[in-house]
Amino acid sequence: MALKNETRSSYNTKAFYEEYVSGMNSRQLGREFQSDSERIKKLYQEAIQERNPSLPSKEIPAFQKFLSLLSSLTGRLNPVRRLIFGASLVLLFVHYFYGLIGLSGHLLYQLILPLSYTGLLLILLVELLEKSDVQKELDFARDIQLSLLPPSRIEAGKLEVYSFAATAHEVGGDYVDMISTKKGTYVIIADVSGKGLSAALYMVRIQAMVHLLIKKSSPSPKELFLELNTYLKGSRKSQTFVTACAAYFPHDQEHFIFARAGHNVPLVYSKKHDAVFRLDTDGYALGMTTTQNMEKVMQEKKYNFETGDSLLLYTDGLIEARNRENEEFGEERLEGILSIYGSLHAKTITNKIQSSIENYMGDEKPFDDITFTTIHHTGSNNPVS
Repeated sequence: MALKNETRSSYNTKAFYEEYVSGMNSRQLGREFQSDSERIKKLYQEAIQERNPSLPSKEIPAFQKFLSLLSSLTGRLNPVRRLIFGASLVLLFVHYFYGLIGLSGHLLYQLILPLSYTGLLLILLVELLEKSDVQKELDFARDIQLSLLPPSRIEAGKLEVYSFAATAHEVGGDYVDMISTKKGTYVIIADVSGKGLSAALYMVRIQAMVHLLIKKSSPSPKELFLELNTYLKGSRKSQTFVTACAAYFPHDQEHFIFARAGHNVPLVYSKKHDAVFRLDTDGYALGMTTTQNMEKVMQEKKYNFETGDSLLLYTDGLIEARNRENEEFGEERLEGILSIYGSLHAKTITNKIQSSIENYMGDEKPFDDITFTTIHHTGSNNPVS
């Protein structure tokens, strides 16, 4: 691994060049070019559909398609920048028109092109500055979101809980939490549909409601999900929904109570049987149906949890992570890791999964948030930390 000298040094041409070309390897450039191309393609398709909703794309003239795309692009600029952009385009047209009619020696001809380029460059610089400010705000939002997550390692009674969370973007919609009460300990994991800031804000709302409901009435996992669903169905206007799992571990008991709301099927390692089992229970995602329907379908089950056993809760970003060949990590690999290391401490299991997923992905970036938590029964009582 190459070590970077982080001591301060003079800023010269070489330093500027190295900073400018950092990350410009062929693989990274190819990925970024593909990503930008897909964004432009999506913008083009949305612009055509929005401006010409009743016509098939093949019947729309090319010039009309160009105007639709241009209108969609300029619509994203504020009025001042739109004015400068339009004036710059007009100046470009006038410049080439002067050249066609033989007025290339005119003084105005010499000034038009620099003025046009200056206007376009000014818009670019202002847009970059604004993007930088937005990025700072997103970084701040990321810091706030991360501060709401529990510590990586928590001990409560005979339980050791170790969590891992990595967002695909600046902020994410995954939620993992551990809440201890006088009667027992709750471990919750959830995934808000969608990505980015909207999913992150929704996740914060879910977290606040979970803490409020648990502190208020200490509900069972199923009761918790039913109350959350009532809240989501009664207050939301969007089509956002939430998948979740909740496990409740009563103090001084060798079992846990579990419910699943349309989430990925958790895995449990039994030391007694030296095997991994899937906790496949029925349940709709939160916000997808009425609370009455959810109450009929959702199952709440009790599972033995003895010394040396481990429970793994995770979001779909973990098993859907892809390598260079665009192959998913998959549940089978995850089950294999847990079957080998399931009897070890939660931190060891989590670190093994983390290193395995990192090696599998290589240089590929995750498309979705990756979040998982391991709960291990240590057999020895510890105070809540």
